Amino acid sequence: MQPQEECTDIFTVAPEESALRLDKLLSQHFQDYSRTYFQFLIEQGCVLVNGQRLKKRASPKAGDEIEVCFLLTPEISLEPQNIPLDILYEDEHLIAVNKPAGMVVHPAPGHPKDTFVNALLFHCQQLQGSDPLRPGIVHRLDKDTSGVLLAAKTSQCHAKLVELFSERKIQKYYFAVCVGTPKEGLIDAAIKRHPVHRKEMTVNLQEGKEAKSICRVLSKNASLSFVEVQLLTGRTHQIRVHLKYLGAPVLGDPVYGSVNANKKFNASRQLLHAGRVEFNHPMTSKPLSISAPLPLDLLDRKLSLAQ
Repeated sequence: MQPQEECTDIFTVAPEESALRLDKLLSQHFQDYSRTYFQFLIEQGCVLVNGQRLKKRASPKAGDEIEVCFLLTPEISLEPQNIPLDILYEDEHLIAVNKPAGMVVHPAPGHPKDTFVNALLFHCQQLQGSDPLRPGIVHRLDKDTSGVLLAAKTSQCHAKLVELFSERKIQKYYFAVCVGTPKEGLIDAAIKRHPVHRKEMTVNLQEGKEAKSICRVLSKNASLSFVEVQLLTGRTHQIRVHLKYLGAPVLGDPVYGSVNANKKFNASRQLLHAGRVEFNHPMTSKPLSISAPLPLDLLDRKLSLAQ
């Protein structure tokens, strides 16, 4: 399995860790997981030290960069769970649901159940796709982002949906509450991984990958604004990074947001919602526009800003 962006962690070896062999170092650095689990990851090639594979007995040096792709171990199986789904659209080929904030899209180490995939397996009984650990999944939303989430029911539909996403033929529109007011129009700002905070992304106009969004301010007051953002590309954390770049981060964002504003306005999660997707059905070519209503926390902010 190839490493997935959302399953990867990168850190720099501290001086006090440099005398440890690799598997022990990892089990001490990530104390939720066992040494045996990291031996499995090392054998699978999912641990890189300065971009290279090492044996479990090797001892990295202080300053070395270690990249870990967390995988489900073979003995963990996906279990259908009777978790209610807010279904926005469904036919024999695909399903679209309104994902609530707080729901994880697919299982991962430390979170093997209570995910969207577990709910989907129960609802659909059988799902097909290229990844046995993420059956039907063609895109994802962050845990604390709500809104429209698509999944395929068949391998054929899965392949066609993936193709539509890769060719940017699925139009995605998000709503967000921002601290301050961003500049409207096209945001053309390339993104790459942050050089120091390795779980984060950052704008880097010279070295980053192409990232484009279109921002429209729908309402505002002196402190906050309610905006619509259309994604033209699909980089990790793109909207959150772009709005921070414009000086108007998403309210409640614990990573890219304003700590003071989050406390002042009592925002407990990032107020970002995947509001609408538009595309031609991958099997019938019928035009589809699927919308998810705003959750109460965003709706309340929107109404207060409209007054």
